[in-house]
Amino acid sequence: MSDFVAGQKETAAALAAIRIVPVLALNTVEDGLKICRIFAEQGLPGAEITFRTKAAPEVIREVSQAFPNMLVGAGTVLNVKDLHRAFEAGAKFAVAPGFNPTVVREAVRCGFAFSPGICTPSEVEQAFELGCSMLKFFPAEAAGGVAMLKSIIAPYKHLGVRFMPTGGVTTANAADYLSIPEVAAVGGTWLGKSADIAAGKWAEITEAVKKAVELAARFK
Repeated sequence: MSDFVAGQKETAAALAAIRIVPVLALNTVEDGLKICRIFAEQGLPGAEITFRTKAAPEVIREVSQAFPNMLVGAGTVLNVKDLHRAFEAGAKFAVAPGFNPTVVREAVRCGFAFSPGICTPSEVEQAFELGCSMLKFFPAEAAGGVAMLKSIIAPYKHLGVRFMPTGGVTTANAADYLSIPEVAAVGGTWLGKSADIAAGKWAEITEAVKKAVELAARFK
């Protein structure tokens, strides 16, 4: 088994242990450390820190050092340069919104735990052919939601492919996604919104995290 294939399986297992992974766009290391401390204290030891901000690599590095037991991943990894920056910073996994064969091939070559995004059967087949068995379903709700994901899963169920739906997932529909056996985890886009972080709504964020942990516990 190659390092990449092993990494896919390990990532799926790690995500399945958390079930809800907060998806964050952070502008400062201070904000990253503060919100990840909340996650750790409330029993949600994971986060996807997106490369939508310049601070992402530094945030990943500092959070990984401060919380070594946290499953810290990199999101919105769109090119080979950012793929390397993510893992050099200490990311334990990385995901992208779409399927870029160039990035996947580099991840395979380096043995990086990288999961591309898919929303069609063709993308599932192309990604699986390159060794990907842990995929991001994005944008989940806009692409058809639970019904679409179930339809995509059906022809590939026997292959053991796992998914992380992200994009439009909320407390109102997360349970519907988590009830699907092939879903390892959902991306918690509602946890730690940039506007709430900027406004310093830490009490509200903490309460949302508590509810997310309670929800996740129902599907472990």
